[in-house]
Amino acid sequence: MGWEFWTKQLDEEELVVEGGFEEYTTTTGSSSSSSSRAAGMNGTGPSKLVDPLEDPLPGLGTYEDFNTIDWVREKSKDRDRHREITNKSRQSTVALLHSVSDAFSGWLLMLLVGLMAGALAGGIDIAAHWLTDMKGGVCLIGFWFNHEHCCWTSNETTFQERDRCPQWQSWAELITGTSEGPFAYIVNYLMYIFWALLFAFLAVTLVRAFAPYACGSGIPEIKTILSGFIIRGYLGKWTLIIKTITLVLAVSSGLSLGKEGPLVHVACCCANILCHLFTKYRKNEAKRREVLSAAAAVGVSVAFGAPIGGVLFSLEEVSYYFPLKTLWRSFFAALVAAFTLRSINPFGNSRLVLFYVEFHAPWHLVELAPFILLGIFGGLWGALFIRANIAWCRKRKSTILGHYPVIEVLVVAALTALLAYPNSYTRMSGAELISELFNDCSLLDSSQLCGYKQPTNTSETGAGNSLADRPAGEGLYTALWQLALALVFKMMITVITFGMKVPSGLFIPSMAVGAIAGRLLGVGMEQLAYYNHDWFIFKGWCSPGADCITPGLYAMVGAAACLGGVTRMTVSLVVIMFELTGGLEYIVPLMAATMTSKWVADAFGREGIYEAHIRLNGYPFLEPKEEFEHSSLAVDVMRPRRADPALAVLTQEGMTVGEVETLVESTHYSGFPVVVSQESQRLVGFVLRRDLLISIDNARKRQEGVVSASQVVFTEHAPAQAPDAPPPLRLRGIMDLSPFTVTDHTPMDITVDIFRKLGLRQCLVTHNGRLLGIITKKDILKHMAQIANRDPDSILFN
Repeated sequence: MGWEFWTKQLDEEELVVEGGFEEYTTTTGSSSSSSSRAAGMNGTGPSKLVDPLEDPLPGLGTYEDFNTIDWVREKSKDRDRHREITNKSRQSTVALLHSVSDAFSGWLLMLLVGLMAGALAGGIDIAAHWLTDMKGGVCLIGFWFNHEHCCWTSNETTFQERDRCPQWQSWAELITGTSEGPFAYIVNYLMYIFWALLFAFLAVTLVRAFAPYACGSGIPEIKTILSGFIIRGYLGKWTLIIKTITLVLAVSSGLSLGKEGPLVHVACCCANILCHLFTKYRKNEAKRREVLSAAAAVGVSVAFGAPIGGVLFSLEEVSYYFPLKTLWRSFFAALVAAFTLRSINPFGNSRLVLFYVEFHAPWHLVELAPFILLGIFGGLWGALFIRANIAWCRKRKSTILGHYPVIEVLVVAALTALLAYPNSYTRMSGAELISELFNDCSLLDSSQLCGYKQPTNTSETGAGNSLADRPAGEGLYTALWQLALALVFKMMITVITFGMKVPSGLFIPSMAVGAIAGRLLGVGMEQLAYYNHDWFIFKGWCSPGADCITPGLYAMVGAAACLGGVTRMTVSLVVIMFELTGGLEYIVPLMAATMTSKWVADAFGREGIYEAHIRLNGYPFLEPKEEFEHSSLAVDVMRPRRADPALAVLTQEGMTVGEVETLVESTHYSGFPVVVSQESQRLVGFVLRRDLLISIDNARKRQEGVVSASQVVFTEHAPAQAPDAPPPLRLRGIMDLSPFTVTDHTPMDITVDIFRKLGLRQCLVTHNGRLLGIITKKDILKHMAQIANRDPDSILFN
């Protein structure tokens, strides 16, 4: 009986959505004007429906901070607006031009977002490179040059020491006049710590003073915002300005964090600010979220120089609603952003990222085993990192540590600088480290990682510029020890760094951990193949004097595995990695490692780092990837429960303005069901609290005769009244005539699906047409938390 009734009800609702919603949205936004006209008629005859495009009431149909938007209402409003413009375009040339400009505005907005985000990313890259080098020294011909640009034009550089030139002086050379000896080392060490502390202090102070929302990665909040939640100011102009400045400072301070995640936040801020230039996006929250989805793609496009990877990242990782139109627009915006960044050329090498590499050495089937091993390492590290980081963040929230964010950042920055300086691999920035690890040794490399013993005869130099596998020399052994220490340091320090009150991304530190592990394994495999090429696994494809193993490829696969283990990205991650490296032949190793890391990490917990932080912060986010497996019914989750007071409802007639105001003030609900009468409880519609308050307040100011004793009427025709009674206040225009309903016996897995796929805020529960209760998104999240043995009160918002 319950099932048949529910399906019938849903069929009826689908009919209502087509017809009824049109009436609802055309009247939304015009309650005061329609009410005043109705009052002028003394409550007789139907009120004239007023077009919200022509006569809007300020604030109506908008949302309060920390509330969820009504996707169905927003989409319906946009369809209505579009229908209006299309109808008018047939009447005059001006209206036709308006229609064309309206259709074109989305593409123009994408162009502007791409240009703005690309320009900002280029500026961030250049500034971060300059400030990072400033920790080591200064350029005498112009302090604004970084180390590389300073020595570019110098004729006095040698091949072995190409980064040494008289124009660039270390702090020890400037202060003591010499660059050698223990005293010079101590001066450089102290200056490195001084600059690191100064940059970290400036970053955390600016964030705390001007834009508290500029801290962290920003991706968990953007995922929540894209699911329909409202966090005012999170994508505002102050957040954009402060995040851009402090991101440069935080990266330059040497803290174990990246700029890639925060660049997604920066791009979304650009999109949100530019949305205000276009009425279509300014006034519609659902349309604005389509633009923000495209902006997330732009963020990854400029972070990694991977436009296609950016689009897939937005689709796979952050977006909640991603129609085909958004896919095309994301693609266009990511293209514009990548082109802008390429024009700025921040690294001076015509590449969009510092660690772009080109491998063309083939890989062999036998190597899939170590690649899968790297996948297992990535999955284990990802699961361990998420648990450790969430435990640390929870400790920060619940203890005195959270009250002193400036001291925390300074202590971590000091600890990082103190431990990082002695090791050249931790002293360099994360992007430089990854670039070094991805690099394939050629004849001309002076890096320690290429410290092999030189071949005795020329036949061992392989084909072209690639070198045959060689035995490891002293330099390489030293580098491997330093890398092993760097691996332990990075794994530990990243846990306490991510989540501090400075902009902090996770992509670069995760990739660095994986790249170090991959390079270590790659060198191990290379030496194994060199000394044992007659083993059965190497026979036939790895002959003496051949270039069999590419350690840089192992570093790349390891980086992908660790990033996949932490974020649980799959398709987008593989595409980003092959766009980074330009190596199409390495898709299979990358896929194998990424998939393995996801399976291993999922065995310890299904949540990625962003979902874990969403849960930690208590945001109302219904994870689309999560299955609801419990056999509960709608009646088990709805409010009011059996012991609770009755549901607060409005009747379609018979209540006065004073009674409605008392009910609204005595409760904190975001909306009220409207019923025929308290006795029958037959459902008529649903009214939002905000719309109700704005309409009553507006009517009291503008409409004559509205007092506390005036009747509030939600019917089409006002009931007959005594001649001396004050005029009624007609509010049918602000009522949703087709609220979503389910019956009390609807299984919760279907209810959860309805909430996810339609983006509902609330759903009413009925039994044989009578109203029983209400289910909100928060109720579902609390129920899911209870099932998972978590604290249901951790869900903080509506």
